[in-house]
Amino acid sequence: MASGDDDDPIIQEIDVYLARSLVEKLYLFQYPVRPGSMSYDNVTHLAARIKPKQQKVELEVAMDTMSPNYCRSKGEQIALNVDGTSSEDSNVYSTKMMDKQTFSSIQATTNTSRYAAAVFHKGELHLTPLQGILQMRPSFSYLDKADTKHREREAANEGTDSRSEHERQYLYCQAMDTTENTELVKTPGEYLSMLMPPLAEEKVAKPMGPSNVLSMAQLRTLPLGDQVKTLMKNVKVMPFANLMGLLASGTDSTAVLRCIQQVALLVQGNWVVKSDVLYPKNTCSSHSGVPAEVLCRGRDFVMWRFTLERTLMRKEVAAIIKLPPEDVKDFLEQMSAPRLNRGWEFLLPTDHDFVKKHPDVAQRQHMLWLGIQSKLEKVFNFSKDDFVPKKDAQMEPVHISGDHRLKSARENARENHGAMQRELDARRLKASRYTGSSGESGALVQVKQEPMSDSEEPMDTSGSLTNGSINGYPNSTSPVSDPHNGHGHSFTPELQDFVRSTFQKHYVLCLSEVKRLFNLHLASLPTGHSVYGHVTDRMLQDTILQSQCKQILVPFPPQSNATAEEQKVFGLWESGETFDKHRQVLFEIFMKNYRVRRNVIQTRLTQELGDAVTKTDIDRLLKECCMSLGGMWYLKGTVPS
Repeated sequence: MASGDDDDPIIQEIDVYLARSLVEKLYLFQYPVRPGSMSYDNVTHLAARIKPKQQKVELEVAMDTMSPNYCRSKGEQIALNVDGTSSEDSNVYSTKMMDKQTFSSIQATTNTSRYAAAVFHKGELHLTPLQGILQMRPSFSYLDKADTKHREREAANEGTDSRSEHERQYLYCQAMDTTENTELVKTPGEYLSMLMPPLAEEKVAKPMGPSNVLSMAQLRTLPLGDQVKTLMKNVKVMPFANLMGLLASGTDSTAVLRCIQQVALLVQGNWVVKSDVLYPKNTCSSHSGVPAEVLCRGRDFVMWRFTLERTLMRKEVAAIIKLPPEDVKDFLEQMSAPRLNRGWEFLLPTDHDFVKKHPDVAQRQHMLWLGIQSKLEKVFNFSKDDFVPKKDAQMEPVHISGDHRLKSARENARENHGAMQRELDARRLKASRYTGSSGESGALVQVKQEPMSDSEEPMDTSGSLTNGSINGYPNSTSPVSDPHNGHGHSFTPELQDFVRSTFQKHYVLCLSEVKRLFNLHLASLPTGHSVYGHVTDRMLQDTILQSQCKQILVPFPPQSNATAEEQKVFGLWESGETFDKHRQVLFEIFMKNYRVRRNVIQTRLTQELGDAVTKTDIDRLLKECCMSLGGMWYLKGTVPS
């Protein structure tokens, strides 16, 4: 990918703005029967007429009757055919010569949502959406007027009686033979069927619509945005496929996606109506009188929790949002159903097909939920760590049986006992090194170490790292306890040195990459040299956080295939040099988006650190901490495979 970027470098980045002053007023005129080199820019425009709703335009432009290419005799003849010999104000050509031409429009396309007019000014690109694209073609309505004059002259010269008698003959049936005239020869049953034909059955079954809204015929008379809002306000939770089925056939799905994002949020691949649509400003709860603003916050919390798991407990929700029970019940009934001994389960199954088909929409919704989550944390005073999403919420029940709890408790007790025993053995080993044969402390006694067999090598099935007998010898040194780590874990100074030196070299690493580098380091140690002890994932993470590093909460997209260890990203926060400020700003940027453009990084650095930030600084920062893919920059280790 790096070589591909070198072949096609970014040469310029341009800011794009959306101008709305001429929205619904800007049209593009095309002249398909005229070469591009012969424009109408310098032609005198005499009149213009427009029907905005029909997007119908007529233009009258002057013709150069003095041009050597103009046939004067033809122009006079056309004017005579159209206006006759009379001189009236209603004449088309007042100069008795065809001295003007009319252009009439037809629509080139009915959907102009993909087109805009652009103006490039001072390094900025300003876009205005087009209301319509019209093709202007010459109108020959003057020939119709000439034909009308001709028919009027013929009628005046022809006898009216003999002409009317000729037309009257067409009122009589021309075929009197009954064998050919079969239209009136029907049986009573056939005649009745003609009067009352049977109703045609619907072959395509459409999803049921809400019973308390307008009829579907009335609904479809509304603009598309109002149709979507009305349906979502009454149904409240709906898959996108069902929404398309309720709309008129042929409705553009892209336009529906734009409308649905205005009135609903994506929860488990399904659309749930926004809280402010159900509870507008200056309204209150019909149950408790709670203001709409407070109701919206509480309902947003319920929706956010359903983005993390399939089921919720009503008491748990009520304890956090602190709203009356009737309002909490309303929130849950709108988007979930009660399940026996399982709490409230989200109404619809997760729509994975929609997320796969529209990853861009899913990513925008994910970023939107991150912003909502941040606001909810401040309002309700909780941490996102309090609600850790399960790996498969659909397969895990809310309540765990007593037998299962007892089994888990016994397993935890055995693990804790094993850990305590290992720590006790290590302390005894350490004490034996500093105790002589007479029992007096202070005399260093070398302890002979014997190699362990393969069957005695310690195993760790919890995903932790262990030095063990990787070089053929058991652990020889017990970890040193650090009372300041806050977790009661122990790690050696050697482990801290390894972590510090690793991050000073790589700057950004995910947990899985740190573990890989640590295993390589262990394999490179001389035989018998083992000073790290039993290292678990938690010990390694604590050591990283104690080594001037911080975890960078990168908002990975929902469709990311990164593992849990790959999503735990750490960066060197402080190294003692002034360039630390640059890295800290960069890490804060990546806490809001998992991929960004270079100009965003440059702008943010300039805002935070001033104009002293140079291109060399940005190049160094990106080289140390980031990787490029498709014109976007990612933190190292977070580039999608």
